[in-house]
Amino acid sequence: MPAPQRVLDPDPDAALLELLGALKTRNYDFVTPTPATHARVIARPSRRTARDLADVLGWSLPFEPGLLDPDLLALLEAAGEVVPHGPRLRATCRISSLHGHLFLHSAYPTDDADAVFFGPDSYRFADFVSAHLRDCAGARIVDIGTGAGVGGIVAADACPQARVTLTDINVKALRCARINAAFAGIAVETVESDGLADVPGPVDVAIANPPYIIDAGGRAYRDGGAMHGGRLSLDLACDAADRLSPGGRLLLYTGSAIVGGHDALKAALVEAMADRGCDLVYRELDPDVFGEELDQPGYAQVDRIAVVGAVATRRR
Repeated sequence: MPAPQRVLDPDPDAALLELLGALKTRNYDFVTPTPATHARVIARPSRRTARDLADVLGWSLPFEPGLLDPDLLALLEAAGEVVPHGPRLRATCRISSLHGHLFLHSAYPTDDADAVFFGPDSYRFADFVSAHLRDCAGARIVDIGTGAGVGGIVAADACPQARVTLTDINVKALRCARINAAFAGIAVETVESDGLADVPGPVDVAIANPPYIIDAGGRAYRDGGAMHGGRLSLDLACDAADRLSPGGRLLLYTGSAIVGGHDALKAALVEAMADRGCDLVYRELDPDVFGEELDQPGYAQVDRIAVVGAVATRRR
């Protein structure tokens, strides 16, 4: 007698949640590199076609249908996350590991306007958030521009019983964040919002990892606007500081273009936070990232792009 066929939940989100669980039981692990590194690796002749699970769901390589075990392929198909790629197939989602969790996000390359980005900044941001959150049980935490939900999920790990809200203008990002939070066993509220515009009331902890690169395509997950990509970070910090409860904190992880040794974002934040009754601690976390961007016309006068961490605390 043939084995009974497995019946899958027709809900794509449920299929993705089950996929994460199946990957966890298989000890799946993948650390996502920068797009530049990713491009170099998959350009190697030996890496044109997937050889294993990490190649399929990490490196976003096309694969032969028989490479995956039937359960995993069925889950990808039920989720609508696999497409033909010539004679092969290709997954349209990617899954990465961070802080003991698995995170669903967009496949490489992240060219679409609504792409959900995940990369080295996600790991540094997670470390930054976890290092600065202590004794905040029950706090109201808002992860602004949550993307895949990294900040909010890491914050919830550090702050048991916190009330966590994830905001983003990208509904695809909110979907990924909801699935990732559900898999992590963390209750969150998701709000489609530009910053805190649609989030009522005061905030105890605001966390953010806004885009900080000049992006010619204007992709929301990447384009930081004027000030060589720093304007969005400044505007977001000002809006968040205005909403902090007494003693509340803003944890801002972003990048700043250094021109002639001067950090314009730092200078602007120092003034803006003082005007809002907040104390500011600001430091460079990495002095030089995305060096390839300096070849672009918008960076003609820039010495380097630094990753920075700013903690603004409202005085009681």
